[in-house]
Amino acid sequence: TYYLAGPVNLKSYVDLHLEEGSRLLFSPNPEDYPTVHSRWEGTELMNYSAFVYAYEQHDIAITGTGTIDGNADSEFHSFTKLQKPDQNQLRDYGFNGVPVEERVFGQGHYLRPSAVQINYCQRVLLQDYTVTNSPFWVNHLNCSDHVQVDGINVDSMFANNDGVDVESSTYVVVENCTFHTGDDSVVVKSGRDYDGRRVGRPSKYVVVRNNDMGGEDGIALGSEMSGGIEWVFFENNIMRDGVSAVRFKANLDRGATCKHIRVRNMDIANFENFIWFQLNYPGELGGNFPTIYSDLVFEDITVESISGNLFDAHAPKGYPLQGVTLQNVTIKDAANNNLTLENVKDLVLDNVVVGDQVMNGHLSSI
Repeated sequence: TYYLAGPVNLKSYVDLHLEEGSRLLFSPNPEDYPTVHSRWEGTELMNYSAFVYAYEQHDIAITGTGTIDGNADSEFHSFTKLQKPDQNQLRDYGFNGVPVEERVFGQGHYLRPSAVQINYCQRVLLQDYTVTNSPFWVNHLNCSDHVQVDGINVDSMFANNDGVDVESSTYVVVENCTFHTGDDSVVVKSGRDYDGRRVGRPSKYVVVRNNDMGGEDGIALGSEMSGGIEWVFFENNIMRDGVSAVRFKANLDRGATCKHIRVRNMDIANFENFIWFQLNYPGELGGNFPTIYSDLVFEDITVESISGNLFDAHAPKGYPLQGVTLQNVTIKDAANNNLTLENVKDLVLDNVVVGDQVMNGHLSSI
């Protein structure tokens, strides 16, 4: 066990290698973490450094079977209940286009850092290590390209503990990983509201495959997705118990397009909800920037049981959800057989089997 009174800063051509049995235990004291360029819930800012942090580097890696331990006793864990004023201030800065260098948080503020943040980097390998006790998002890939995440283990159950957040990044593969998380296992994002459109970097060419997922939600898109999301493939994953197996989030503050998404060849255990399009996700601005969805296919999926909604979609009035197909989907046990459609156009059901019932056809509710 190696105690670190501050972050590790990865530099180009460096592999942080964690040998078997090794453990990096990070300081529980916020004052040990300097203020650096970061992104928090989709808005750029100056904030506490992640525990392992890289900015504008290339050809970097974290490898080995050791552990990155965010420290169960970290003061950062208490920030969840204190963050609201800073959260609102940051969103106001983003909405009004305040220069990033003037959005200074860090010491004296309460926006938690990630365990690992790869920020504006190129050619990255994250392989085999374990992360536990993260204060916030666990592995955050922001504005980075050509990233391979292979065989990592995330066992972190604090608030907002997404396993991997792919944000405004391209050519990303997440494979052979195990997730036990307090929030989404893997989520794709691209920035929040005006600030996300200002940065203007979509997430695209993302493959998430051969993972074992367990957490509040399995896979997700959004809600911070104002730079757009396209060409994302979730395939050959196992999902354990949770709230929503698939959850796509947006609202009229976000904008952008979401297209060419495939969720396929999945084995899903027991969830409350199967697919949830929460396009009325809470927002603050009352904007008029609809997110346009097209070419989304869910196919070759087996689900053990659903206790709530099979398909739950809520889209804003005047901007229907369309371009969605469910094909060759089998749900062995569903308590309610609920399909909730609010402003949905031409949902295609092709060989959707629920218990002993087969559903084929097109559904609309506008």
